[in-house]
Amino acid sequence: MASAAGAAGSNASLAAPLLASREGGAKKPVGAKGKHWEAADKDERRAAKESGGEDGRPLLFRTYKVKGTLLHPYRALIFIRLIAVLLFFVWRIKHNKSDIMWFWTISVVGDVWFGFSWLLNQLPKFNPIKTIPDMVALRRQYDLSDGTSTLPGIDVFVTTADPIDEPILYTMNCVLSILASDYPVDRCACYLPDDSGALIQYEALVETAKFATLWVPFCRKHCIEPRAPESYFEIEAPLYTGTAPEEFKNDYSSVHKEYDEFKERLDSLSDAISKRSDAYNSMKTEEGDAKATWMANGTQWPGSWIDTTEIHRKGHHAGIVKVVLDHSIRGHNLGSQESTHNLSFANTDERLPMLVYISRGKNPSYDHNKKAGALNAQLRASALLSNAQFIINFDCDHYINNSQALRAAMCFMLDQRQGDNTAFVQFPQRFDNVDPSDRYGNHNRVFFDGTMLALNGLQGPSYLGTGCMSRRIALYGIDPPDWRHDNIIVDDKKFGSSIPFLDSVSKAINQERSTIPPPISETLVAEMERVVSASHDKATGWGKGVGYIYDIATEDIVTGFRIHGQGWRSMYCTMERDAFCGIAPINLTERLHQIVRWSGGSLEMFFSLNNPLIGGRRIHALQRVSYLNMTVYPVTSLFILLYALSPVMWLIPDEVYIQRPFTKYVVFLLVIILMIHIIGWLEIKWAGVTWLDYWRNEQFFMIGSTSAYPAAVLHMVVNLLTKKGIHFRVTSKQTTADTNDKFADLYDMRWVPMLIPTTVVLIANVGAIGVAMGKTIVYMGAWTIAQKTHAALGLLFNVWIMVLLYPFALAIMGRWAKRPVILVVLLPVAFTIVCLVYVSVHILLLSFLPF
Repeated sequence: MASAAGAAGSNASLAAPLLASREGGAKKPVGAKGKHWEAADKDERRAAKESGGEDGRPLLFRTYKVKGTLLHPYRALIFIRLIAVLLFFVWRIKHNKSDIMWFWTISVVGDVWFGFSWLLNQLPKFNPIKTIPDMVALRRQYDLSDGTSTLPGIDVFVTTADPIDEPILYTMNCVLSILASDYPVDRCACYLPDDSGALIQYEALVETAKFATLWVPFCRKHCIEPRAPESYFEIEAPLYTGTAPEEFKNDYSSVHKEYDEFKERLDSLSDAISKRSDAYNSMKTEEGDAKATWMANGTQWPGSWIDTTEIHRKGHHAGIVKVVLDHSIRGHNLGSQESTHNLSFANTDERLPMLVYISRGKNPSYDHNKKAGALNAQLRASALLSNAQFIINFDCDHYINNSQALRAAMCFMLDQRQGDNTAFVQFPQRFDNVDPSDRYGNHNRVFFDGTMLALNGLQGPSYLGTGCMSRRIALYGIDPPDWRHDNIIVDDKKFGSSIPFLDSVSKAINQERSTIPPPISETLVAEMERVVSASHDKATGWGKGVGYIYDIATEDIVTGFRIHGQGWRSMYCTMERDAFCGIAPINLTERLHQIVRWSGGSLEMFFSLNNPLIGGRRIHALQRVSYLNMTVYPVTSLFILLYALSPVMWLIPDEVYIQRPFTKYVVFLLVIILMIHIIGWLEIKWAGVTWLDYWRNEQFFMIGSTSAYPAAVLHMVVNLLTKKGIHFRVTSKQTTADTNDKFADLYDMRWVPMLIPTTVVLIANVGAIGVAMGKTIVYMGAWTIAQKTHAALGLLFNVWIMVLLYPFALAIMGRWAKRPVILVVLLPVAFTIVCLVYVSVHILLLSFLPF
């Protein structure tokens, strides 16, 4: 989400610059083809054109493959490096000479693991595929001449868990971008599953619906992008592509003013609710009623109360369902009744999609199963109301950056080739609050633009949570058409005891869907509240073979694995304008907490029934290799940490070598490491990422390997011994109060125990370099050429680790890191001080303890 500070000064640019093209900002992604890509579906398109389509449906996406001039050398280098690694292992074992044999043994085991881990990571990348949606073909097929559409329905989930750690303004901007997206209004429903049960979220949603009556038609009239107002108003010179430029400036000013007032209303909600509740409670005290939280209509809020009581504290309340905007066909939207603006929206569709607030019931005696439980409750509730064939979920800190994104996903779901067998469409995750240098690798483009494109050439990308459109029946655990039996039993043991929900499952399987939800009635709302109760999925298949998987911190990855294991495939959708954008934790501590949860959940998956070695009976072989890599990669950190601490051997007076002959050992390592980076160079060419992206990925992997990943391994050991899983911690998106600096949180260093190993590694390498300088001064005249060579090679390793830990060293500096040149001065000073101390101690020892 864009910074709130940026909108304050936007009124100053209401002249000509508003109609100019946007300059600067995020780099433009590589185009659909690019110089390293070529069409891979020419034969399919020719056949479809000649036959008119096998089933009457056109091809709705284009496929591109990496050109052979780049792909063949890439594959050859992978094979050559594999041979080089095998020769290295043979050489090490044949020359098993070391000054410390136990350390030699551990290092050999570590090198074997490094080679195995590299192979797991590299093998699935043999056939990268890029798939681009064909929006023109989709509109030609599904948009009718009378302005209606035959596109299927979509239910959109915006998950939120805490109005403090996840600011309400971010959440409501996400909702606004969904309401304004370019998708048929009568075929889209937006749900806000609020896991906090807080009244402030519901009242904020009501305010958002009111503002949407102005914002949505404004976006449609002027073709606004992006359609999250906080991000849009931050742009100093928005690109205008609408057809009414003479009206744009006046409309822009009016909407911007209304948005500022909307934000003020959101800010005042907390005080308003408190004052209102105090007033009502003071009147009810005489009757002996408990202090409650009161809604604007004078009724008690059934969720969490401000003054908590036993049955209304956080984590203990009944389910809540509130339909804020009903289906547009019934005219129950806030619409013109609530509009007070004087803008002209003639010939502009002012209708809004359905908008629903839901908070699942909670009870201390039940395990709520974290985010997976919330999503499953939402699956059941939405099935009773809209029961859309497709579902897309967002974290509350993301928003739709490209209004065509929902249509883009449909290009894959409705395509005649593999559309019916496609379970989900994953979009890359993008972030617009990351510092320009991306110090902690938040963009993670090596993964999103490299690994995911590679998996797209197999069975498809893994499910990454936010920004993923899923087929409802795939989430229900139903097999794909190629493997599906004719008679599927929908029973209460698997899906729960709700008869209306069981009926909705049967309709979803048979595709007996209606785009018009049933009328809102007390009976319907009561049934929806029942299926989101705390105990509804107990003793059922929910969380096992139905819905999102329970008892694991990374419910998205393991749910995607379960779906792939049933034979479904997935697709990766890339668009020239990023589909979605969100907020990343740019504070190092929050970023590492996020990594601990992800990597810990990956290890949990390995030690579960969803282990890639034994699970997924219909999964592609290389897809299985990829999932295996996703589950075991944190173990690599143990050996990296060991190597990173090895420079302490500089402190030993005698020369100690991990392998003899040492020079050949280091040369082998340098060649193998160099080949990794040559392969990486070819990879970033077809992935379209920069060297900076690649380098930040390497640096943050080293930081994570000395902090978050070992912590995750430790958590896993504790889990195996005590059966206590990874603690779910909502990543805080709140930033520091310094609104003058968009990236102020980047410089806020929050110390936690997991940072201790990284600090020790940094100090050890600073000390090692200083001692090496001291030994050079003391022994230079006595050292042989071989000893000098060995010292130089060892020092090269120390310097390499220091370069990789450079972002961590900046983090320690706090706000001084705004001037990185200070670190360039401090490190040589530190080296010099250690050097002088070593030389002084050496002279002192020679004076008092002559040898």
